[in-house]
Amino acid sequence: MNNPLVRTRTIGVFDSGVGGLSVLKAIRLGHPTVNFIYIADSGNAPYGGRPAEFIERRASQIADALVEGGAEIIVVACNTATAVAVEKLRSQLSIPVVAMEPAIKPAVGYTRTGVIGVLATERTLESMAVKRLCREYGQGVNVLLQPCPGLVEMVERGELSTEPTRAYLRNLINPLIAQGADTLVLGCTHYVFLEPEIRKIAGPGVEIVESSEAVARQVIRHLGSERAPALAKHTSQESFLTTGLPDHAEKIFSQLWGAPVEVRALETGNIRAHA
Repeated sequence: MNNPLVRTRTIGVFDSGVGGLSVLKAIRLGHPTVNFIYIADSGNAPYGGRPAEFIERRASQIADALVEGGAEIIVVACNTATAVAVEKLRSQLSIPVVAMEPAIKPAVGYTRTGVIGVLATERTLESMAVKRLCREYGQGVNVLLQPCPGLVEMVERGELSTEPTRAYLRNLINPLIAQGADTLVLGCTHYVFLEPEIRKIAGPGVEIVESSEAVARQVIRHLGSERAPALAKHTSQESFLTTGLPDHAEKIFSQLWGAPVEVRALETGNIRAHA
C-alpha cells in the first residue's frame, strides 16, 4: 500500500510523435516513482515542416490537456515545439515547463577537430534558438547544420534498422564526417532511437550527444526533495495517449519503450495517469 503521507508528482510529457519517449526514459531512470502522462501528437507529426502558428496552437492545446489530466510539470520533449512555442507556453502556464535544446554547447566541448554536425528538422535548424546557440558557443567552431527531412517519419513507422533507413542515414552522416566532424548532435528526440545505427555509420572516433539526460536532470531539480526513499514503495501510474491511430501507436510505443504498453486515443476525460 502506498504511504498516504507521501505526495507523488505527475509529469506531463509531449512530442509531435513517439520521439519524446527517449526523454521519458531518461526521466524514468532518474526518478522511477513519479506518475506520468505522455501525449504523442502523431496525428499531426512531424512538426518540422509545419507553420509556426500551427505548432504554437497544438502545443497550447496539448499542454492544456496535460494540466487537465493533473500534470504539475510539463516537459516539451520536442526540439521543434520548443523552438517555436515554449516561450508562449511559459507565459500561459503557472506550472514549470521544461524544454529541449540541441546539445550544441556540450558538443563544442567534445570536439577535437573543431567541426560538429547537427542533425535536426528544418524548422529546428532555422529557429532563433539554434542561431543563438551557434552564436554563443560556436565561436571558432565549424557547426554544420544538416536537415533530415523524412527521418522522423521513419521512426514513427518503427523503421529503426531497415536498409532504407541505413542508406538514408549514410547520406546524411558521411558528408559531415568527410568535412571533419568528430561530434554529432542529435537535435530531434526521434533520432535518439536511431543512435545505434548512427554510431555504426559514424564510427568509434565520433562522439554523439543529445539532450535527454540534461532534460531529466532539470525535471529532477523541479521535483526536489520528493526524490525520497519513502517513494520506493510507490507504484507509479502512467498513461500513454496519441492523436494518431492507437493500434498502430501501441505497436511502435511498445517497440521503443522496450515493454508492452497500452496506448489510448486522446479524448477529453481520459488523460489522467492510471495504473
